[in-house]
Amino acid sequence: MSGKKNNFLVQGSILAVAGILTRVIGIIYRIPLNNILGDGISAYTIAYDIYSLFLLISSLSLPLAVSKIVAARMADGQVRNAARALKGAMAIAVAIGLVVSISVYIFADELASIWKFSSASFALKILAPALFIMCILGVLRGFFQGLGSMIPTAISQIFEQIVNAIVSVLGAYLMCRAGDGIGKAVEYSAAGGTMGTLAGAATALVFSIFVYMVYRHNFKRMIRRDKTHINESYQELAKVLLVTIFPVLLSTTIYNISSILDSAIYGNIMTKVFGFTEAEYSPYWSIYSGHYRLLTTAPIAIASALSSAVVPSLIRSLTLGDYKMLKNKIESAIKLTTIIAIPCGIGLTVLADPFITLLFGEGTLHGDDVLLMRLAVFVVIGYSFSTITNSILQGINKMRLPVRHSAIALGSHIFIIIGLLLLKTDIYGVAIADILFSVIVSILNSWAIKKYTGYRQEVLRTFLLPFCAAAVMGGGCYLVYNVLYKIMTMISSSHMIAVAVPLVIAVIVAVLIYGVLLMVFKVVNEEEIKMFPAGGKLVGILKKVKLL
Repeated sequence: MSGKKNNFLVQGSILAVAGILTRVIGIIYRIPLNNILGDGISAYTIAYDIYSLFLLISSLSLPLAVSKIVAARMADGQVRNAARALKGAMAIAVAIGLVVSISVYIFADELASIWKFSSASFALKILAPALFIMCILGVLRGFFQGLGSMIPTAISQIFEQIVNAIVSVLGAYLMCRAGDGIGKAVEYSAAGGTMGTLAGAATALVFSIFVYMVYRHNFKRMIRRDKTHINESYQELAKVLLVTIFPVLLSTTIYNISSILDSAIYGNIMTKVFGFTEAEYSPYWSIYSGHYRLLTTAPIAIASALSSAVVPSLIRSLTLGDYKMLKNKIESAIKLTTIIAIPCGIGLTVLADPFITLLFGEGTLHGDDVLLMRLAVFVVIGYSFSTITNSILQGINKMRLPVRHSAIALGSHIFIIIGLLLLKTDIYGVAIADILFSVIVSILNSWAIKKYTGYRQEVLRTFLLPFCAAAVMGGGCYLVYNVLYKIMTMISSSHMIAVAVPLVIAVIVAVLIYGVLLMVFKVVNEEEIKMFPAGGKLVGILKKVKLL
């Protein structure tokens, strides 16, 4: 196994670890935030959904597009052109960011009314400037990813989330008090919660600029050593950037817009078809967006992190004509995604009740909350696989295929969700339609990868054995939790302690069971383990206990 392949997975693992940390921080701070927001949680999540839609349109395609172009130029030794691409992308980002952020601020009231959540307007205005910041930040992150380093992105994400957590909770608390005195606690608390997103984005941008300034001296030296004598004009690079950004933008937007459209479809059908008021249906949307989606997107973030690493890495192999390494990287990316996504999904499914109870309490909709979370295994596996395969297709320059596949899935999704909601499936229909969207994308992507690369998907060690190991793990941790919970209820007067202690022990047991079974089933080998952070030490421990 070559060093290049090692580096690709190491970098992906670094970003994945950062993704896990940021999601854990996100889950932890949402507990006090949800308590402070109260009825304002729906306004907060809807404002964030609308913000996410415009974030997709304005900036989320930039890191991938910039990383592709920079990686291709660096692979050919065209350092000067990589620098020019950075400047061109920054100019485009500034223009797009200004237009989108100003437009969202001006039309915040109209956007909130379209979603049938007028209380989200104030929060959306707070989020508008973050769109401009994220455009600039996306270019810098894409530049470093194109150079093959995920560390600046990983650290900036952690700083971003820490600041986000602190400011969100503090802002929601102070704004809730201010709004309570004038009868606008819902609107003000939601707006206060979104202040964290703006502050976190600004912090990440400042850090990324600092890293770039430190790295700039070394990069200028590399430019002086550039002997290619190929100077692309800014006009040529702008054209390449726009040609790259457009399909990435379409693919990213169509792929992610389904969850954003769901809120609009749900709100409109509940209002216009069934005659419910916002106060009647918003609690169900709150548990879906604030609980179910929050927990299930945490493991999916690992696939997103690997996607950021796989695209520039595949571009380098493609540029160098190393098709054997290209297939090896595809295999490694898919395998790493599945061996993480499968146990995470099963774990959330079997331990749904204690997770919901500990993190969000036992509210009036606790039964619906837990039942929703039972679907976690399907959504986590489906979206993790569709995310990584989308990036693989983008990495082999089949840019139009993710657009086409996501469009097909989105069209099907809209018909499915409307049909299910009209059948009175309520919030469960939204979740089921969401799962089917990811399944359709996954099937279409897998077929295309096989067709255009000749890659034949290995099934036994990538899917079947990890699933068997995770199934045993799920049964084991479920049994451990329930036995310990019964014991704790007899010796502890605190219900939360009776839930928390068995849950923590059950999760630890689950990790141990799954890890041991991966070794017993020989799903991963020594070289693959070494690719993970601290993998060398882990190999030593496994050899001592005779598992490797």
